[in-house]
Amino acid sequence: MLLSFRNAVRCLGLMSLLPALSACNSLAQLSEVGRPPRMTSISDPTLAANYRPVTMPMPPLRAPPPEASSLWRSGSRAFFKDQRASQVGDLVTIIVDITDNAAFNNGTTADRAADEKFGIPNLFGIKGKIISAVTGADSLNTASSSDSSATGKITRNETVTLRLAGTITQVLPNGNFVVMGKQEVRVNSELRELGVSGIVRPQDITADNTVTHDRMAEARISYGGRGTITQLQTPRYGQQVMDAILPF
Repeated sequence: MLLSFRNAVRCLGLMSLLPALSACNSLAQLSEVGRPPRMTSISDPTLAANYRPVTMPMPPLRAPPPEASSLWRSGSRAFFKDQRASQVGDLVTIIVDITDNAAFNNGTTADRAADEKFGIPNLFGIKGKIISAVTGADSLNTASSSDSSATGKITRNETVTLRLAGTITQVLPNGNFVVMGKQEVRVNSELRELGVSGIVRPQDITADNTVTHDRMAEARISYGGRGTITQLQTPRYGQQVMDAILPF
């Protein structure tokens, strides 16, 4: 009962915010009337309100082996200079090439039939013929049958191919890099936003300073946008709230 009361209070509080949300959405749309969507300004991603430093399990630190007379740096691919990204602020090209195909097709069929007959040949000395004359040929006769069939099919086909430059925002204690990249492309009145973030190993960055998405741990890839077409395809706030709280 208490849980239902809390849910009701939350729903009422959410519904009370609908006018404010609608007003903010309307003001944002009105501010862009007669002009394409505004691009966001370039800023430090670590200063964003939703930015959180990444913490991962780390092995114990070990001192590098002494190489007093060596000119070779561990991990280098060039004798004189390594051109790959290696410190905070360096740029690295991220290649995203996702092609997912999944198909599931399940079928189940079940059949069952049963027939039961029960008679009373004698009851307290009375012969079965007399009982049958009163109750019928059989005292009890039951029959049952059941039939069940089910089919299920899931088909998914997703393809995402893009390249964008990211920035090393953090170097973890074990040497891995936290990489974040954003890109905005505006075509007419539609703004496309691309975002990629994740953790990469220095040795997975190739000689041409690129890294593929399948080499990124904790990868977060987003491809979306905003504009006239996106507004038409997005349900209104009121409709989203009603879909969430209505039980039917």
